[in-house]
Amino acid sequence: MAFKTLDDLDFTDKTALIRVDINVPVENGQVSDATRIERVIPTIQHIIEAGGKAVLLAHFGRPKGKVVPEMSLALVRPALEAALGKRVAFAESCIGGPAKKVVAAMAPGDVALLENTRFHEGEEKNDKLLAAAMAALGDIFVNEAFSAAHRAHASTTGLAQLLPSCAGRLMEAELNALDAALGNPERPVAAVVGGAKVSTKLDLLANLITKVDHLIIGGGMANTFLAARGLEIGKSLAEREMLETARDIISRAEEAGCTLHLPVDIVVAREFAAGAPHETLPVDACPDDAMILDAGPETIDAIAKLLDDCRTLIWNGPLGAFEISPFDVATNKAAQEAARLTQEGHLVSVAGGGDTVAALNKAGVADAFTYVSTAGGAFLEWMEGKPLPGVAALNKE
Repeated sequence: MAFKTLDDLDFTDKTALIRVDINVPVENGQVSDATRIERVIPTIQHIIEAGGKAVLLAHFGRPKGKVVPEMSLALVRPALEAALGKRVAFAESCIGGPAKKVVAAMAPGDVALLENTRFHEGEEKNDKLLAAAMAALGDIFVNEAFSAAHRAHASTTGLAQLLPSCAGRLMEAELNALDAALGNPERPVAAVVGGAKVSTKLDLLANLITKVDHLIIGGGMANTFLAARGLEIGKSLAEREMLETARDIISRAEEAGCTLHLPVDIVVAREFAAGAPHETLPVDACPDDAMILDAGPETIDAIAKLLDDCRTLIWNGPLGAFEISPFDVATNKAAQEAARLTQEGHLVSVAGGGDTVAALNKAGVADAFTYVSTAGGAFLEWMEGKPLPGVAALNKE
């Protein structure tokens, strides 16, 4: 899609309203993980170095249109100042007198943070009056919150329709990565889809089988597909009521020319616990009293060989019970192979959603993928082929 970036607009003496996602975890009144704050710093720096004023709009928690003191962005302000290395002004509302006063006092190069947009009921309803009240504070709108792009809110879609708009650096990187993965990818394209349930990823699977050449299914989802193919899976986690749906997906994948890949060997145990006694067996030899908790070495080797033949990879979800050893081996080794191929320039790898970031961090390779999205719901809806209102609103000539 066509969208403007920071490089397309002049920020000199302009007030930029920047929608960021700094919905960070807070423990004992302090930010415990500042990753999301750190990722928006380049956009803020660009604007203030260009002689603009940076006014940050963000949500924090789910106050549902009410003022909830423990969800005040004032809690995030110290971590933001530390990341920026400069003072950040704070307004006790994102509209009206408090916001106008803070913005009016700003000079070029200054940064201000406005209070939680979701303290206003109209935010999640994309209320036109609320959007207009926010728009009155600035000259330019910069959307830097891809993670909120799947919702048509006043501070995302509403503002983009009222002010000259562009994508921030993080949003730009996310959109370019997504286009490289599914929009206009280098083929062959493989997708890894894992996790517990088929039922939560029906739209995702339906879209991917029309877009990718290879679909690798792992985790609890794979058990459902194995059962759908008539294999015994013992006491494994599976959705037995979804077997017909799984068969339909298998059939549709064949029609679409998408090759479906399931485990050929399995790691089983009698209990789901760290260090539990386990054994590796052929996929058709699961004991009645055992659970499939990971893919085996033959499957890992097959995935590695497949990735070596591909040029683009989309990753969503683990291949096994990655949280505990020894059932994290397939996820770790496949992720490490994808990372190696990426670093060698052989593979474009884009990952995100659900447990994916945690799994890649555990494997020690999150920084080695081409792009790892922390956007959660927005990333999944993009993978499902759904339009993202916050992105669509930036699609201006």
